[in-house]
Amino acid sequence: MVPTREQNPAVPITPKQVVADARRCFEAGASVIHVHARAGNGTPDYRKEIYAEIIGGIHAACPGMLISGSTSGRVFHELSQRSEVLDPGPGCRPDFGSLTLGSLNFPKQASVNAPDMIHSLAGAMNELGIVPELEIFDMGMADYAHFLLRKQILRLPLYGNILLGSLGTLSATPFNLASIVRALPDKMTWSATGIGRYQFFVQSLAVTMGGHVRVGLEDNLWYDAERTRPATNAGLIERIVKLARAAGREIADPAEARRIIGMHED
Repeated sequence: MVPTREQNPAVPITPKQVVADARRCFEAGASVIHVHARAGNGTPDYRKEIYAEIIGGIHAACPGMLISGSTSGRVFHELSQRSEVLDPGPGCRPDFGSLTLGSLNFPKQASVNAPDMIHSLAGAMNELGIVPELEIFDMGMADYAHFLLRKQILRLPLYGNILLGSLGTLSATPFNLASIVRALPDKMTWSATGIGRYQFFVQSLAVTMGGHVRVGLEDNLWYDAERTRPATNAGLIERIVKLARAAGREIADPAEARRIIGMHED
């Protein structure tokens, strides 16, 4: 929701651009896609009409692909705004909804996720049969997942992203990744990534540790740490596919991803 086409021409903004990029990612090997809505001027949006167009388009272009909608608290702070993505229209409900397990500072802005907001969003997802996509930036967020499970605010299956290396949150080191994975609840399927120049480093660790990978322009606009070669979403996926196969790990298709996570077949 932050990168612009001025920063990288491959950033998809309009629903048609998002759907077209989703198809490229699907063909490259992605089984899950996390989407954000933008208004006509490119700024973040939350309206269900935009999400319905995006999700409906992805369903048509990428049969079976799992879709996660953003409930981000960076810009929108009301539950009515943040939850609109969860039920945008008939046949357009996402498989996942993002759920950040705490407030945090990004380099230039805060993402505010108060306990009541986390509980309310999780409750809405439970009612709609949507799996929370847990976003974990710090050890405390991993610990909080245990509390939410005990209180039955979260339920199985559990799927989450570990994001390391953003200024103000847990740094991208092998020790930190191993520690946070060890702190996660049992039976939780996890993916990991690094922010910016740490993306491929953390992804490589995740592949060799038996985890899964979050990848894309939301977290990193470049192929190289020196920022000389702009990336594309599909290109970043293709790089991970090569790495995974070199490590003896085949890429899961959407049906296999659903089984790995523990979701019911449609």
